[in-house]
Amino acid sequence: MVVNVSEAKAKLSQLIEMVYHGEKVTIAKNNLPIVDLVPHEPARKRKLGLARGKVHYREDIMAEDKEIEAMFYGEDS
Repeated sequence: MVVNVSEAKAKLSQLIEMVYHGEKVTIAKNNLPIVDLVPHEPARKRKLGLARGKVHYREDIMAEDKEIEAMFYGEDS
């Protein structure tokens, strides 16, 4: 269902009830769809540590690389 802003203002309670019962409602301005009314979903708590054990890196990750140093500082570094 597509309704214009002026109609949505007048019938907001009815539109909310329709969305609550599963109907899709789109609000348009000058017949151009702008927003969809959707039921609210509470934010879920983020679960930390989902990648634990899945990400691997080299032990020498912080070691200096001679080639990269030469690009930044020249051959004499």
